[in-house]
Amino acid sequence: MHAPGNGPVFAVYYSALAAFGVPANALTIVILAQGRCGLAKCITRYLVFMAVADLLVIITAVILSRLRAIYFPVSFLSTIPACKLIILLSWASKDTSVWLTVAFTFDRFIAICCHRRKLRYCTEKNAAAVIGAVCAAGCLKNVPSYFIYVPVYIVDNVPWFCTINQMYYSSIAWRVYDWLHRMLNPCVPFLLIFLLNVLTIRYILKANEARKRLRAQSNGDRQNDTEMENRRKSIILLMAISGSFLLLRLTYVVNFLFVQLTSNNYASGSNSADPKFILQESGYMLELLGSCTNSCIYAGTQTKFRR
Repeated sequence: MHAPGNGPVFAVYYSALAAFGVPANALTIVILAQGRCGLAKCITRYLVFMAVADLLVIITAVILSRLRAIYFPVSFLSTIPACKLIILLSWASKDTSVWLTVAFTFDRFIAICCHRRKLRYCTEKNAAAVIGAVCAAGCLKNVPSYFIYVPVYIVDNVPWFCTINQMYYSSIAWRVYDWLHRMLNPCVPFLLIFLLNVLTIRYILKANEARKRLRAQSNGDRQNDTEMENRRKSIILLMAISGSFLLLRLTYVVNFLFVQLTSNNYASGSNSADPKFILQESGYMLELLGSCTNSCIYAGTQTKFRR
């Protein structure tokens, strides 16, 4: 909900993001969908739909929004109906991607820390239900954003370009919506993923200590070694995805807190000398980068994925 940067640096950055993000996510979908990466079916389903959501983020938020504004500033996509639809779809895609990451992290938390519930919760059928609910909620949550924007000007009865209605900043209802909107993405997911990772790491450290004692008593059973290795691979994948999410959303969260605590508005222009714009655009740039990193994580942590 801001004016994206349109200088040469932004053009190069977003072009590179699209050039890498589209094929990387498409290839990830194809590879994971084959089910030959040695991952559980519920994990595979989460990762496939996370890649689909990331691909949609690249298409809507990068190509149709930022690159379109840079290279084709005046087109039918610049009219109010198309502009508002693109914004709605980009936010829905980002919300879905973020909450699928939360759902995946929670699934792995249950699998690692709650063995009694693992057999009932960590199933392909349950994963499909969670994914469907997240996708539906992501779309419904962003329907009000379609009504936030008004045209910059009207030519021959055709409304052109989107700008935020000033009522958005003065209306209590819209302020509450903005607060909830930003809390649900990425503030609450940020805190949930951080908390789940802390609890998971705490459990793993305790379990490893207990396992070392058992292995010492049994003179190093090979089965224990295999179980430790499988657990280690699952943990590396989880921590890499979650850690990447936390790091790349940190600037966005800082910008949200700055606006809320100082009663400032979000930067509406594209002045590269304005500290507010720099902070805000940096947050968005890093957030969008998160739609490309998972493919690199899979390639770096999963041997069968690389093959």
